[in-house]
Amino acid sequence: MLEQVFSQLSTIDTLYWRYIGFFLIVLVGVYFSYRSNLYQFRVLSRLPATIKILAAYSKRKMPGVSPLQLYFVSIGGMAGLGNIVAIMTTILIGGPGALFWLWIAAFAGMIIKYAEIYLGLRYRRLNTSNGYDGGPMFIIPEAFKGKLGLILANLAAFLLCIYGIEILQFTIIIDSIHDSFNVPRELTIILFVLLIIYIGIGGVKRLAALCTMLMPIFIVLYVGMCLWVIILHIEQLPEFFITVFKSAFVGHAAIGGFSGSTILMAAQQGAARAVYSGDIAIGFDSIIQSETKAKNFHYQAQLAIVAALTDTFICTLSITIIYLSDLWTELTSYKLSEYATKALSMHIPYSKYLILTIIFLAGFTTIQAYFTVGLKAAKFISPRYGKLIYFLYAIFAFWFFAHYDQSKISAIMGLAAGLLILINISTIIRLRKEISFKLRSSNHSD
Repeated sequence: MLEQVFSQLSTIDTLYWRYIGFFLIVLVGVYFSYRSNLYQFRVLSRLPATIKILAAYSKRKMPGVSPLQLYFVSIGGMAGLGNIVAIMTTILIGGPGALFWLWIAAFAGMIIKYAEIYLGLRYRRLNTSNGYDGGPMFIIPEAFKGKLGLILANLAAFLLCIYGIEILQFTIIIDSIHDSFNVPRELTIILFVLLIIYIGIGGVKRLAALCTMLMPIFIVLYVGMCLWVIILHIEQLPEFFITVFKSAFVGHAAIGGFSGSTILMAAQQGAARAVYSGDIAIGFDSIIQSETKAKNFHYQAQLAIVAALTDTFICTLSITIIYLSDLWTELTSYKLSEYATKALSMHIPYSKYLILTIIFLAGFTTIQAYFTVGLKAAKFISPRYGKLIYFLYAIFAFWFFAHYDQSKISAIMGLAAGLLILINISTIIRLRKEISFKLRSSNHSD
């Protein structure tokens, strides 16, 4: 019975990203890019000034969380095992050309992320914990008035509760620890869940402190190892990029265990993984970034564009090392979580435990970030009992899904993401006239 349910979810997920998700993200992203005169590029051109302003906010004693700490929370939510593990389906199923479509979706997604975070900041509310509440639950009623807005806001919060239990990355970490150290699986699950709950109780402030400490370590280690693999295969790099652009428009024939891909398949995989990895229009980032101390909406939202670029860069490195290591045609040889590990260990001797550390850092920060967002969504649905119910649901969901195949869990996450995107994109489009694409605040004191 459950096998049939997973099969149906996987089919729906595939159809959604093939015929709806990709075109929705790209078309809306192109519209906002045109309307804003390619705001993404203009933001990146003046990044040092933006960081200087946000650093000044970080030192002020005022409600909220340091803007720069929230950058690492954003990276913690995006640059996780989605970039190392789930991203593997991009090239394994869609072929090298899927990377091109991932770039397209990511570029379009950057401006969408700016829009959703800008709106999250605009409609956020000061709470009793000397912080802020924001995100889709508070934006949607501004776009859809009356009962419809309330229903959609609660539906988005409910979906965020489901999406907030990052069962895919949780399962990958449990598998990695069990396989590497032969620790009893149930014991690992219990200890890991207790750690997640403990940090989740501390809210976004505790999460920000965690991500600020762990994410720089992850980025330096993983990027450094990937660059080393690329240097060792530097002569193959031109061929790789030629293959990416060629197969993006003509598909890719079957090679070895690789089953071949079509243009639609490549586009579907590229867009789905860009959205999953970059949290485009999911609502996660608008909830997190709403906690900022910064009073100017533009600066904090601009930093999200930088975070999205960082995420895309890490995804590109992962796909590149799989291609250069000649593992991308071995479709059924390994679990999703084993491809990057295999590629790195082929080139870096005795790196098993270093790679395991990278996987844990990447997965843990993402799991924790989403769990914290899920708690805020649950509290929105039920201010009195929401957090308690969510804790109980988390314990059950983590334990239950930790015993299922990673690829099946991915379909559940993809479907929840698809529904959230439909709601959030509709909201952003309805509030498009409320979004400003300024580079500097009119308040020069900022």
